[in-house]
Amino acid sequence: MTARLLKLDTTPDLADQVYRVLLDAISAGTLQPGQRITQDELAEQLAVSRQPVMQALRLLKKDGFVQDAPLTSGPAGRSRGLQVTPLDPTWIAQVNEVRGALDGLAVRLAAERRTPLDPALLANGRAAVKRGDIKAMIDADLAFHTALYRAAQNPLIEQSALLHWHHIRRAMGEALQSAMLREPVWDEHEAIAKAVARGDVARADALMREHSSRASTTLGEQMTARARANDTPSPPARKAHPRQLRGHRLPR
Repeated sequence: MTARLLKLDTTPDLADQVYRVLLDAISAGTLQPGQRITQDELAEQLAVSRQPVMQALRLLKKDGFVQDAPLTSGPAGRSRGLQVTPLDPTWIAQVNEVRGALDGLAVRLAAERRTPLDPALLANGRAAVKRGDIKAMIDADLAFHTALYRAAQNPLIEQSALLHWHHIRRAMGEALQSAMLREPVWDEHEAIAKAVARGDVARADALMREHSSRASTTLGEQMTARARANDTPSPPARKAHPRQLRGHRLPR
């Protein structure tokens, strides 16, 4: 007897689009740590029904990007709802430790093969910095590191690293709010790329270690300073402005 499988929902692609839009907004700081969000408001801003938004929020909650909000008093009594998960310096430091180890392995293997990286990777990153486009900066950074993983010719490195990149993207969105940190990142990337192309394994490894350590330390200091300034468990709750997700209207 043939087993009968349950029918799947007919809108997984749309839910995935909503997930990626919301994840981009969280990464770029458009939706800020501690900010309350509702299905109705997000559905209205994205011009979609509530169903794909609900599916996307369920995935975001599972992945740790949104969480149950603290109880508040409202017209209908006490309600919880959802909020963007506040950034945890300890968790982000742990993620960066794993990322740094994988990046170090990737850069050593890539340097052994003297693999040149596409100059467009650096050009795209610097162009994003010049425009002040945080989402593009994050995308360019991910593209650079992904190119390193592939240059290592060990698919397990990329597969393992990408498991953590969603959280790294979010942390980068927080760090890149500071304009002083943007250009130095690409100077460091360029130096790493040159060492890899020369086949200088020791130099490439040292540069990557410095790059990873500096990024982790700077981000930790920023997050700690912000937490002390707020002196609260999470930022004040506020609603997303309708213009925050402008440009991300999806088909119904």
